[in-house]
Amino acid sequence: MSINETVATVVADDHWGPWRENGPWQDGGGPPAFWPIFPILWFLVIAAIITAVVLFNRKRVAEGPRRAGEARLAERYAAGEIDENEYRARRDVLREKPGRAEEA
Repeated sequence: MSINETVATVVADDHWGPWRENGPWQDGGGPPAFWPIFPILWFLVIAAIITAVVLFNRKRVAEGPRRAGEARLAERYAAGEIDENEYRARRDVLREKPGRAEEA
C-alpha cells in the first residue's frame, strides 16, 4: 500500500477527525451548556485588570501635586527659610484629605 492510498483511506474514513458529520462533540448534541462561563470569566479577569490599572493611575496622579508641595516645603526647611514648627504645620495641611471641611 502506497502513502497516497493510505492518506486517501484515512481521509475517506467517516471517523477521521472530530469535525466530521457530528462536529467536535461526536454525540451530535452541540457544545455543553456551560460554555459561556469561560468567555465571561476571561472578560471579568480583563475588566478587573483594567480597573485596577485605572484606579492605581488615578491615585498616583492625584497625589502628584501633594508630593511636589511636600518636596518644595522640605527644600525650604532644609535651606533654613522656615522653622520646624512652620514646616510641620504646613506639612500637616498638605497631608489633609481634600474632602475635609475645616472646623470653625
